[in-house]
Amino acid sequence: MGKVLSANLGYPRIGEKREWKKALEQFWAGKISKETFLDTVKNLRLSYLKKQKDIGVDLIPVGDFSLYDHVLDTAVLFGLIPDRFKSDEKEISLETYFSIARGSKNFEASEMTKWFNTNYHYIVPEISNETKPYLTENRLLNLFDEAKKELGIVTKPVIVGPVTLLKLSKGYEPDHFNALLDSLLPLYVQVFQELKEAGAKWVQIDEPILVKEQSKEDLAAFTKAYRFIKNGVPDLKLLLQTYFEAINDYKDVIQLPVDGIGLDFVYGKETNLASLKAYGFPEDKVLAVGVVDGRNIWKTDLKATLTELQTLLSSVKDHGNLWITPSSSLLHVPVTLSNETALDPILLNGLSFADQKLSEVVTLAEGLNEGETAIDGTLQKNSADLQTLQQSEHRNNKEVQKEIDLLDEELPTRPGSYKLRRQIQADAFNLPPLPTTTIGSFPQTKEVRQARRNWRRGEWSEERYEQFIKDETAKWIQIQEDLGIDVLVHGEFERNDMVEYFGEKLNGFAFTRFGWVQSYGSRCVKPPLIFGDVSWQKPMTVKESAYAQSLTNKPVKGMLTGPVTIYNWSFVRDDISQGDVFNQIALALKKEVHALEEADIRMIQVDEPALREGLPLKEDKKAGYLHDAVYSFRLATSFVNNDTQIHTHMCYSEFDEIIDTIDALDTDVISIEAARSHGEIISTFEDFEYKKGIGLGVYDIHSPRIPSVEEMKSYAERALKVLDPNIVWINPDCGLKTRRPEETIPALKNMVEAANEVRKELSDTVEK
Repeated sequence: MGKVLSANLGYPRIGEKREWKKALEQFWAGKISKETFLDTVKNLRLSYLKKQKDIGVDLIPVGDFSLYDHVLDTAVLFGLIPDRFKSDEKEISLETYFSIARGSKNFEASEMTKWFNTNYHYIVPEISNETKPYLTENRLLNLFDEAKKELGIVTKPVIVGPVTLLKLSKGYEPDHFNALLDSLLPLYVQVFQELKEAGAKWVQIDEPILVKEQSKEDLAAFTKAYRFIKNGVPDLKLLLQTYFEAINDYKDVIQLPVDGIGLDFVYGKETNLASLKAYGFPEDKVLAVGVVDGRNIWKTDLKATLTELQTLLSSVKDHGNLWITPSSSLLHVPVTLSNETALDPILLNGLSFADQKLSEVVTLAEGLNEGETAIDGTLQKNSADLQTLQQSEHRNNKEVQKEIDLLDEELPTRPGSYKLRRQIQADAFNLPPLPTTTIGSFPQTKEVRQARRNWRRGEWSEERYEQFIKDETAKWIQIQEDLGIDVLVHGEFERNDMVEYFGEKLNGFAFTRFGWVQSYGSRCVKPPLIFGDVSWQKPMTVKESAYAQSLTNKPVKGMLTGPVTIYNWSFVRDDISQGDVFNQIALALKKEVHALEEADIRMIQVDEPALREGLPLKEDKKAGYLHDAVYSFRLATSFVNNDTQIHTHMCYSEFDEIIDTIDALDTDVISIEAARSHGEIISTFEDFEYKKGIGLGVYDIHSPRIPSVEEMKSYAERALKVLDPNIVWINPDCGLKTRRPEETIPALKNMVEAANEVRKELSDTVEK
């Protein structure tokens, strides 16, 4: 009888204090050489492996580390790069790798979108019908050999599986899927064969696409793929890993020719448990059970989980066929609690970051192998910590709970129809056709960040810091005036992050010092912790918005982050329903919207860029989520006067799936991206007649390149083929916080010129 093993699925890349991010950005800026950069990231990579070994993890992944994105890594491994970046060289250079992700002087970056329903973004592989995959360099072999040579660890290589890789790619016709799969499979076999020869025992193949609905053809593709791979490397053990939800096609999946299957018993718990109970599990396969939450930061209830695991043991013939794992890669949580010294002890003792989660995995395996008494002290402390948090005053605010109880089931509604509001607002604002604006933030320069640090450290007084913010605001109001932008923003120089800023001013939130996670590339975010009941204390944005409005006769938008985005971009308590947390946040924001309106801010943007990313992966759960999202947004905004214009912003969303929901938000203007997807998103509006205001993101702010006037015009002109010119606005596709002034100003100048030229073309057409 073997022993239960502990295994990790993936570890955060960024480092305890974002050392990875800093190395990347220094290299991109030319401040360190390529050799220094590669040495730095190698040392980081090895330190992560050593840490996992020291924690006691039995099966440690390799290949989860990336210089940018693991999907891009897999695409590059197999030569699946956009034609515009191709050269005669077989190997793909580091410079080309980063150009695909970030764009170059001559070429646009590849599209970026959400990784399933997380806040991580992956680079979308671009594949044509004629694409011929080839093995560029066996990166996994190099990493496996490195870990074995440097640390003596026989790791478990990790790779995105062939079906998921192709399903997440774009550019080829659906009827070419099987041909592309056939061309990829021998390359997977080659990679795995070389790993086997180097001493690998297991390889983890991530197929998260399996948690979505599969057709018969999809299931046939999985059978073909894994039969081919297993026949090609019969002596290498294959772990088919799923996460983020349950698999619907359990009976089919457990018959696949693999040696182990990983299931999510956190986010797919009920369905996966039911399937396991109904259909059993093959005696000759490993069952990897994801019982430690890989996406949230609360301690696992070890006692309850151990009881569940003891039941799961009956599903496998040999204890050695049960692995304890996180529910997904730990990419989605901060690295460690060891540097968090300022948190309320009640909260701190309820938290678990990546390192602590691995300790939980190891502890649970120990409890199964050695018996509950072997971990009794840990179990007792764990239970006491969770109970103390649950009983704290933070989670028992009677006033907030009463407000939630009094909410009506009917959707909140605006006082007037959109048609009426549009006419009232047109008269009030008197904007030109295709009005130009930006999404909200302007460059957070080194000087802005340093000023905030000086203030937070107490080196600057409140008065000095406020004057600095005023000066920056005035400077950028004037820049916008000079550029000829029609609707201005104050620039958000006082804000560290669009969610964190609000969380710091609301009750029920807490903040870590080093709780960073990767969002895309080197972009890291430090999500707030929604750990208690949420409530409004005092105005959060009125002072800055009112000051900016005092500097100009043009309208200045008030800028807020919406309830769903605050939820989705936070680590959220899991003891009450999602809808209740949405509405707690919405009630707090409602008070802020009211305060802005009272201060005569007549355009208010309530951003919901994360609305779609929270969409459940299961069809039967989507309607409930979208209803809750619409309800909370309208709860926060629908009470305003007809002459107050409500805007929202969404980025990188597949709008065709949620266009009815977007319409139901009943905003006056929504801004979307149209550049990063190369205008493809506009096709949504060919089938759906959208009648409210819509702002086109005509340039990609995530790339340092400055798009031309003609390029931006092309997106606007394409949109105007399907949209009424009277509802169209022109804007960047996202906030400009991460860009430098020398990139931002010329790009906005081109944007305004593009808008002016299209206006003239429209005017000439009307005159004719």
